[in-house]
Amino acid sequence: MSRASRPPPDPRAGLREVIFEFSRVGAQTKVCAVDPATGTEAVAFGPASASQADLERLALNKLLYVMGAKKKPAGDDGPGRLV
Repeated sequence: MSRASRPPPDPRAGLREVIFEFSRVGAQTKVCAVDPATGTEAVAFGPASASQADLERLALNKLLYVMGAKKKPAGDDGPGRLV
């Protein structure tokens, strides 16, 4: 298991810091991305042969998706409208 803490690659993400944790699980690598300010965590899996940068990007995108979903107002399911 290894841990890395780096600023996110996209400054528009609104995150100051993201903590990444890597664990090898058989032929896969599990990567956790955590926003220390909110405690929000996202977990992603990828092949063990994938580069660390690719796995970080995957977990970061999932973290941003999860954080965006938390900000979304209840009942707002998208651009459509209920008829």
